[in-house]
Parts: sequence; structure tokens; C-alpha cells
Amino acid sequence: MREVSLTLARGEVLGLLGPNGAGKTTTMQMITGNLAPSAGEIRVCGIDLLDHPIQAKARIGYLPETPPLYRDLTVDEYLRLAARLHRVPKARLADAVIRARRRCGLSDMAQRVIGTLSKGYQQRVGLAQAIVHDPDLVVLDEPTVGLDPNQIREIRTLIRELATDHAVILSTHILPEVESVCDRVQILHQGEVVYTDTIAALKQFRGGHALTVAFRRAPDPDTLRAVPGVSGVEALSTHRFRLLHEPGADPAETVVKASVAQDWGLIELSPVETTLEEVFVHLTQNDEPVGTP
Repeated sequence: MREVSLTLARGEVLGLLGPNGAGKTTTMQMITGNLAPSAGEIRVCGIDLLDHPIQAKARIGYLPETPPLYRDLTVDEYLRLAARLHRVPKARLADAVIRARRRCGLSDMAQRVIGTLSKGYQQRVGLAQAIVHDPDLVVLDEPTVGLDPNQIREIRTLIRELATDHAVILSTHILPEVESVCDRVQILHQGEVVYTDTIAALKQFRGGHALTVAFRRAPDPDTLRAVPGVSGVEALSTHRFRLLHEPGADPAETVVKASVAQDWGLIELSPVETTLEEVFVHLTQNDEPVGTP
């Protein structure tokens, strides 16, 4: 790992992405105190994790890819155990269990044996143990792996709800999940951060400065290239084009005026938005380390 840095605020969901071997698991293990970094520092709510590990870890909740469940315990028995391990005071233990169970949609599952629950409900139990001590930071590693589409939607909604009271780090290979749940994204490649920004800014990254246009009576590409503000033209079909432009030089209004004046019959004009998948592939498909854009 080299020069990995992240800052997260309460109420924010950060998507931590990268191909296999990029360093996601190593990063999460260091953040949660399961692996000591060889250099640098980790602070949770201002507490240095290396100097004061007990105090810092008390502010962290962690759900690994394989939830650490005791399948022969009931939901309440397991959550009470998790609360005690997190040093929740005895006077608050019962309330902490009830609150975590309610927040994770487990109110009717208190006396159910964990091993008899569906995969989706077991994942909810794993989430409940991660928040039973009311941490400031919740770290989730592949929380929807192996779930069916309905269960995935439920867990995504739950993650967004958790973000109202916690800072959340989400690691997943499901890119649409990141776009629908996260506020920011950080992409790792070969142990380095190659991209970090908001989901909104992502849509303007690499190729975002372009327009898609279509005409009933399309001009030739050279005519479109001559429109002020247009720096390049890509033909998508005989009637549809992608117009490239420099940042701050949006030619949309000029294209509309030219279309009216030349009777091109403009039927489509929309900005091009880059998808997370396109950015991810662009930054991680090379074997050589990629610099931060």
C-alpha cells in the first residue's frame, strides 16, 4: 500500500473499490485495527488507533465478507454477546440489543436460532452486531454477496439508513450498488489510490465534456466540427453524433441555433455522463500503476 489516504464524515457513505489484489481488504483490516500499518497513522474521531487501540476500536463497527455468526445462538443471545465484547455497559445492554435489532429489521427474530435464518436475515444479524455498540464508523465488506435481488435492495436501503447516524465504508464488486448507495468513491489499483471524488463528479470524469446529438437531416461531421465550441465529433450512426468540447465551453446553445438556421431537425441533445464501470475499467485495466487523475 502506498500513499493511501481517506477522510470520512458522519452521514457519508464511501465506496471502496478495486480489482482483486488491489489492497481493499488490507486497507479495511488496517482501518479496523486488525493489521498494523508499516507507516502513517489512522485516527478515528481524533483517536490514534495505534496509540489508543481500545478507545479507537470502540468507535468502529465491522462486518467482514463472512459474517462472524454463532449459528447455534438465538439472535438476542448473539447480539448480547457482541454488545458485551464491545464493552457496552450492563445498564445499557438490553436497550442496545433492542435498538440494533429494530434498526436492522429483526424485531420479530429475537428468539430465532441464527442457523435457521435465511442468508438475507443472517446478513442483517451481521449488520446488527456491527452497530450494537453505536459506533461512529461502520465498515462493510461485500455486505450483499450471495443475496437475491430483493434482499440486496433491502440491505442497500438499510445501509443508507445507517448513514444518517454513522460514517460508512462500503467495499463491493457490484458497481451499480456503489452508484446507488455511496456519496463518494475511492478506487484502489496495485496498492495505490487512482481515483477519489464524489459520485456526482464521477459523471464528468474522462469524456464527460461531451454532448450526444441526433438530427432528422444530419449534417456531415465536418460541418458539426466547425460549430464554435466543438473540439471533436464522433459518429454514432448516420443521424447521431457525440460532440466533444473543452470544459467550460458547452456548445449546446450554439448547436441549437445552428440546427434551426440550417434546418437540421434536432431531435436529441443531452450531456454525456461517464459511468462508474467505464471509469473503473479505464483506471484498473493496465498492468502498470496508474497515477491519480
